Amino acid sequence: MGTPTSWVLHVDLDQFVAAVEVLRRPELAGRPVVVGGRGDPTERGVVSTASYEARAFGVRSGMPLRIAARKLPDAVFLPVDAPEYEAVSEQVMATLRSLDVVVEVLGWDEAFLGARTDDPEALARRAQEAVLRETRLHCSVGIGDTKVRAKIATEHGKPAGVFRLTAQNWSEVMGARPTIDLWGVGTKVSKRLTTLGIATVDELAAAPVEALVAEFGPRMGVWYHELGQGLGPVTVDDTPWVPRGHSRETTFQQNLTTPEQARDAVRALAEQVVADAEADGRPVVRVALKVRYAPFVTTTSSRKLPEPTRDPAVVVAAILDLAEKIEDREIRLLGVRAEMAMPEDTPPGDRTPVRGRL
Repeated sequence: MGTPTSWVLHVDLDQFVAAVEVLRRPELAGRPVVVGGRGDPTERGVVSTASYEARAFGVRSGMPLRIAARKLPDAVFLPVDAPEYEAVSEQVMATLRSLDVVVEVLGWDEAFLGARTDDPEALARRAQEAVLRETRLHCSVGIGDTKVRAKIATEHGKPAGVFRLTAQNWSEVMGARPTIDLWGVGTKVSKRLTTLGIATVDELAAAPVEALVAEFGPRMGVWYHELGQGLGPVTVDDTPWVPRGHSRETTFQQNLTTPEQARDAVRALAEQVVADAEADGRPVVRVALKVRYAPFVTTTSSRKLPEPTRDPAVVVAAILDLAEKIEDREIRLLGVRAEMAMPEDTPPGDRTPVRGRL
């Protein structure tokens, strides 16, 4: 046995939401399942999760339900049941903590594990076996010497597998791949990289950092340069996540057509967000409003409050002030966000998950 080494493992539950639904309805096993909205593909809404059987036909998360139904009319469409997914997720995370590792929760269906071991693959298999035994859910595990490499490794282990990605095999595995395959690089960023002559991960790693800084700024430019090399944080932090804000969003089944309808809808969302913030007991410092006009043009505006406040009336009024700029057009979606002051003992870095952002 060698000297134990610090490793980062990324545990990702396979097709989590769809898998939970199949556990509740065993007769759906092997069938294409699509979870999203209220489960009615004739209504407006998007896909939250699609089973592997549905993904084989091109159904993806974020796709409008009506498009998913067009691609796969025989799929089983189910409504989102957030409380059930939250409960199962808590069971999964408790199971992972029982393995005597540091667990950093990233969302319902994924977490980083930090541990010192001379056999990370054995630890990964123990994690898989424990989760399957306690929840009947399968997961994939990525092993890395950084969080970036562990996160990306998981994709190579899916479904229900284990994959190790470190400095030793980074270029061999990732070098020729397009930059969009990197964690944190989306379509827009990959296109901007292409304009710099950077199409692959190896090209990003070799690019002059000065060129990236000129394009993306001093912080993000350096970050993308390091990302191309698989570099990044190595410490797994089990500090409980503290939300930076609360968001509420509604897609309307029928477009809003009058300023009165829009203002009433904004007020209702604002009151819900204020209630969420009150439950956290922290003052609100900034508010934001998202408007999606028909057919599909989205605008976002925000405002910093003159001073942090816990006064619901002040927060609602600030959001309604933003609503004064709503154009006289039909509206299909509204979203409201309230950002809060962070407690002094919050760990550095943005721990806000993608879920819930405007």
